Amino acid sequence: MKVKSAVLHKMGATTPYTESKPLIIQELELDNPGRGEVLIEIKAAGLCHSDLSVINGSRPRPVPMALGHEAVGVIVELGEDVTDLKVGDHVVCIFVATCGHCSSCQEGRPALCENGAKANNDGTLLGGEKRLHDGEQYIHHHLGVSAFSNFVVTSRNSLVKIDPSIPFEKAALFGCAVMTGVGAVVNTAHLKMGSSVAIVGLGGIGLSALLGSIAAGAREIIAVDINPDKLSFAQQLGATHIFNSTQEDVIDQIKHATNGGVEFAFETAGAVPAMKVAYNITRRGGTTITTGLPHHEHEFSFPQASLTAEERILKGSYLGSCVPSRDIPRFIEMYKQGRLPVDRLLSDVIPLEEINEGFDRLANGSVNRIVVKP
Repeated sequence: MKVKSAVLHKMGATTPYTESKPLIIQELELDNPGRGEVLIEIKAAGLCHSDLSVINGSRPRPVPMALGHEAVGVIVELGEDVTDLKVGDHVVCIFVATCGHCSSCQEGRPALCENGAKANNDGTLLGGEKRLHDGEQYIHHHLGVSAFSNFVVTSRNSLVKIDPSIPFEKAALFGCAVMTGVGAVVNTAHLKMGSSVAIVGLGGIGLSALLGSIAAGAREIIAVDINPDKLSFAQQLGATHIFNSTQEDVIDQIKHATNGGVEFAFETAGAVPAMKVAYNITRRGGTTITTGLPHHEHEFSFPQASLTAEERILKGSYLGSCVPSRDIPRFIEMYKQGRLPVDRLLSDVIPLEEINEGFDRLANGSVNRIVVKP
């Protein structure tokens, strides 16, 4: 079938993207779903820094590639051997397809699925296939989804069935921002009620971590960013203190305000300076957790003795350490109860044709989350 997709042909385009136009809206041919695959109609897809990092080249991927990974859709057709879903089901897309039989999956850590990671690096679906092509040229899949399209074929293992009553533009956010941010709080940190928390970087994931910290019962939530508008918004959401990280003495300010630092610091900006702040405002015996994905050549250094002498913990969190089929329905139920007001993170809904402008707005930090409707 013919589909419409936003395709990246070359990484490293200069900003503004409204002029360089790294993403080209193209008509492509989409093959039928194969064994274990599903055809879905994409109803909404979020613009995420993981997409932006491919556009600017900080997370290299094979091109040409149809981008997009944070999405929700409706099932149109089932491939062979897909028996637990049906046509018409609403599904959230997951950006790591889980094979179920590698060592990570067997240990209950599907976010680290070895076969899913290989497929993502290769730009294929879980089984190694490519279903999008432009004539004779096949187009790579972004994280097994390629959600900036009106229709996609993806692995059944890239999908989680959800409550169909959730509006599409809000449901899309659960596929990355909410899963990663809230998951880092409840799964990676195992945050206990009454803990003190800092969140460095207030994009969609950072703000989701803030909502997750509130829901988990944190007593003190420090929000840190370079953008005054985002700091103000974080305070409206429930942050107890806000700090602008452009201030030279911001680390000392936060340590003074928190009596030595916080028990849990989350770095969600994907930048080494943000990681430095997060590590240095973590108290003795505390835990620093990063969800960020900076440029692959960037390195973070710290005094090694502090890990031992201060009994520090430094952890990474990918996919929010989630089991998506378990956690996404739980997070959605919390949203329905008003305990995770995810809808407040949605800045705008735009058509696919305005996607380059949307990434300009994401890159300059003027929005929380933008959703496109193909």
